[in-house]
Amino acid sequence: MGATRIAGVLVVAASLSACTAFNVATHRVSGDPVDAPGGTYRADPQHTSVTFDVDHLGFSRFVARFNEVAATLEAVPGAPEKSKLDVTIKAASVDTNVVELDRMLTGSDFFNAARYPDIRFVSTSIVRTSQGTGEVAGDLTMAGQTHPARFTVTFNGAAPDPLTGADKLGFSAEGTLDRSEWGLANWWPAVGNEVRFHIEAEFTKPES
Repeated sequence: MGATRIAGVLVVAASLSACTAFNVATHRVSGDPVDAPGGTYRADPQHTSVTFDVDHLGFSRFVARFNEVAATLEAVPGAPEKSKLDVTIKAASVDTNVVELDRMLTGSDFFNAARYPDIRFVSTSIVRTSQGTGEVAGDLTMAGQTHPARFTVTFNGAAPDPLTGADKLGFSAEGTLDRSEWGLANWWPAVGNEVRFHIEAEFTKPES
């Protein structure tokens, strides 16, 4: 490669880097979901997390996470009650940072991931409680049993991604459930039945 061509490549690279830095520096999000473009969004797996914690012998809240989460949001910003959320979590992706405990949780005595590979939540109601908050209710299926679950949601913002230009939405959500309702009461009372969930999610609208 000649010196002139190398110099040209370096100029282009520097220009792209400067443009990206400028986009990031000037990036702003709207806190009002009505400003977001409607349509189908999918969770960005690199910027979406589902963590949960349970009481452990009264000493602490033991924290774990799921590593494989997929979700689709049919967003109707002007009428959020018409929006739909469908989330699928791979039960075998549970990660406690304890290898033996992961085996126990995915085994037949708990999630039974071989028989019931998916944990699924399908919304039945989305209610806006303020400009940036809401409640999502739906059916949660774990280990072959389906029961209602409810989460409070905070809308973090909407804007084009400064790195890709794709439309993005950001949410935080939390909720609690009684794991025994899904037949997952093993190890009580050493491990509490109340499970607290915390979710961080970025949704991207694919290019049409």
